[in-house]
Amino acid sequence: MTARGAKAMAGVAAAAVALGVTQLLAVLFGPQSDARNAVGSAVIDLTPGPVKEWAIQTFGTADKLFLTVAVVGVIAALAAVTAQYETRRLPVGSAAIVLAGIAGCVAVLSRAGATVTDIVPTVIGTVCGVAVLRLLISGRFTDEVDVDPSADAPDRGRRLSLVTLGFLGAGALTGVGGAVLSRLTTSVSGDRKAFELPRIDVAAPAVPPTVQPQGVALPSFVTGNEDFYRIDTALSVPQLSRADWVLKIHGMVDREITYRFDDLDSFEVIEKLVTLTCVSNPVGGDLIGNAAWTGYRVRDLLAQAGIHSDADMVLSKSIDGFTAGSPVEALTDDRDSLLAIGMNGQPLPTEHGYPARLVVPGLYGYVSATKWVVDLELTRFDRAQGYWTPLGWSARGPIKTQSRIDVPRSGADVSQGPVTFGGVAWAQDRGVRSVEIRIDEGDWEQAELGANYANDTWRLWSFPWQATQSGSHTISVRATDNAGAVQTADLADPIPDGATGWHTVSFAVK
Repeated sequence: MTARGAKAMAGVAAAAVALGVTQLLAVLFGPQSDARNAVGSAVIDLTPGPVKEWAIQTFGTADKLFLTVAVVGVIAALAAVTAQYETRRLPVGSAAIVLAGIAGCVAVLSRAGATVTDIVPTVIGTVCGVAVLRLLISGRFTDEVDVDPSADAPDRGRRLSLVTLGFLGAGALTGVGGAVLSRLTTSVSGDRKAFELPRIDVAAPAVPPTVQPQGVALPSFVTGNEDFYRIDTALSVPQLSRADWVLKIHGMVDREITYRFDDLDSFEVIEKLVTLTCVSNPVGGDLIGNAAWTGYRVRDLLAQAGIHSDADMVLSKSIDGFTAGSPVEALTDDRDSLLAIGMNGQPLPTEHGYPARLVVPGLYGYVSATKWVVDLELTRFDRAQGYWTPLGWSARGPIKTQSRIDVPRSGADVSQGPVTFGGVAWAQDRGVRSVEIRIDEGDWEQAELGANYANDTWRLWSFPWQATQSGSHTISVRATDNAGAVQTADLADPIPDGATGWHTVSFAVK
């Protein structure tokens, strides 16, 4: 190994030790001291809106994994480069580690509820990283490999490589061990397993089998918990137990109210099927799902506080600091917005907001679907903004009338003869009246609709077709909602208030 290569590896090993020690010590100080998570969250917060949207469109629900890998990769690369200029008299690499440690401390302190003691793991990890780098760059190792032409130089090089790999492995093991221990010590999985949903007072109507068109492989009308999309700003899933959960209602109200989880027992339990849609869902995208939610009417909780007549926004806040601004009427009218505690007959999965979240029919999630919700502030749109609004999204996000083709898939081959195409359409909380299909540049034809369950849920459709002409074809879809609005053909990106356009798929008859 060359001297430059040895120094680069030393830098990576030192960075690994710094990160690993920090991660391991964070177990003792609590999740708020996790510098890796704090830095990643800070990167999310500081990233411009269009870049965030690019990440979601490119990586979908794997965006957080990509960010984690990218952050670690950047740290490793910087450590490798700066360590090459490290000498006993000019500690460039060490200075870089110190600067990274300072950045980590700042990121930790920037998180909600952080204190000065939360930076202790980062400080100790930084010191360990510098110590490892100084040891590996000492004359005992690198300098001798670089300048000593004697026969035992290869042995010194091998010793350096082994020591460096040892530190690299130790850093990786402590980092992984710290992450595993942190998950074990903070997990609320036991709390969730011990929770039994309360008896439902107002059950959702039974789902008739006719909601599902026959003869075509479409998504299930009710999306399973494990298949439901997840898009949020939480780099690691918050772990909040029922005993620690508190919901504060304040702001433009007659009286401030604080609810603990047991206080919810005094309210009527509602079950409601609602389709949720992410504003980042592109035309034809899959960031949409339909589930049966169990919870309490938000309007019942707000009524106890007494809302001022001039309040027009409810600013909801998550335990991790995320905020969303919803119109007051969306949380108080007869659409029955929910403080949900259950999903498809089970306690909320932790990644979907356990122990409580908001479910608001008719609004994109970025202005309504706050997970791990702990705060509702009554305010005004001219006084406050949710998380996404300053980043380029509109303050209000009503869901647009949209539709999607699931069969055929883009580029699929279709055999000659009778075939059945199909997909889904949605227009929460107006409902879907009709779906039309066009093959190539032909006339629009009515698709067959599955039974209409509710205006707050999507509607599945099918379209029988005779595939007689071989060659390439396209299929396009458009929906009309119950208010009479026809899905627009105008193409628009998700920013600022949701994508529009007709979904078109190319296929071939063979």
